[in-house]
Amino acid sequence: MAKSSNLYARIEPDLKEQAESILAALGIPASNAITMFYRQIVLNKGLPFEVKLPPSPLDIRLMTAEQLDAKLAKGYEDIEQGRTIPMEQAFSEIRKTLYDI
Repeated sequence: MAKSSNLYARIEPDLKEQAESILAALGIPASNAITMFYRQIVLNKGLPFEVKLPPSPLDIRLMTAEQLDAKLAKGYEDIEQGRTIPMEQAFSEIRKTLYDI
């Protein structure tokens, strides 16, 4: 079937550049990748991957006393065994996770 429909979408330039760089390395034009995605939507009768919110951060209000005790004990054991990282590194990793820096 001849291609006769157009699709216009606005996306972040950086995201587009990153995706197209990967597609180019794979030898797949962006239009073919979009067609493949649409075909998968039709075959799956929905998105071809799970869409859900990421797990929420640990909330001690939702933990039992035993669960909280176990988490605290593990943290204490990590400290005793030297399984720690410098504060600056920890905050840097948190910022990367939160802000995708």
